[in-house]
Amino acid sequence: MAFSHARRSGSAVRGPRALHHTRASRRDALKTAGRAGFVARGVVYVLIGVLAVAVALGRGGGEMDRQGALRQIAAHPFGAVLLWALAVGFGCMTLWRASLALADGRRGKAAGGLLNAGRAVFYASVCWGTAAYAAGTGGTGGDAKSQDWTASALKLPGGQVLVGVAGIAVAGVGVGIAVGAVQRRFLKKLNTSAMSRRTREMVTALGVGGNLSRGAVFAAAGVFVLVAAVDFDPHQAKGMDATLRTFAGTPAGPWLLVLVAVGLVLFGGFSFASARWRKL
Repeated sequence: MAFSHARRSGSAVRGPRALHHTRASRRDALKTAGRAGFVARGVVYVLIGVLAVAVALGRGGGEMDRQGALRQIAAHPFGAVLLWALAVGFGCMTLWRASLALADGRRGKAAGGLLNAGRAVFYASVCWGTAAYAAGTGGTGGDAKSQDWTASALKLPGGQVLVGVAGIAVAGVGVGIAVGAVQRRFLKKLNTSAMSRRTREMVTALGVGGNLSRGAVFAAAGVFVLVAAVDFDPHQAKGMDATLRTFAGTPAGPWLLVLVAVGLVLFGGFSFASARWRKL
């Protein structure tokens, strides 16, 4: 009886410890997934920025979006392997964002939960598109997708209003990203105490420059969606490639595109820094 009681007591002690160990292992796995996702995002943004610089300087004519970046990767040795690695990375980002959405839901943070759920859906689509490209099925570019989605939305009851609201929302997100960059709000999400002074200055520069450019692209894309709603013309909607090309058509000429493109490369670098120092 004494032996049986001791065994039951030992099990009772080990049970909570085992549960704690399981939860800790799950948290560590999700953190690793999040870091892998930031690396994948960084690779794509660096390539988009490099492609945009080449286009601005007249040394390239490829698509300046995720599709163009994937095409560049596929053209290199072991390209298929790298594409699948990116797909896995975006899948990891999807899982991490979904876990944040669930955690926010349990804490009663509805706004944060919805935001992270939306990000999880976005990265799930990016993962699927990357995997499809790696499998050889290709896919349409971002400009065609934007116009197709806008055309479908405009056909819905009240579609013009829905598209207009979507355009305002996207533009608002872009402005919010840019304002956050100037205010350096992104530093709150990083473990800056683990950085040296020089590293923090470098990461801050990457975050400010990168998020300003990303915000500008989002804001411009949102404006084009809004114009598509006002004109009831889905062809006015633009993906990243067409949006970036409009910067070259401004009075500043191709140099504005170069500036934005360099900023996108910086954002890729900031994504790599986030993979290392993000609080997950």
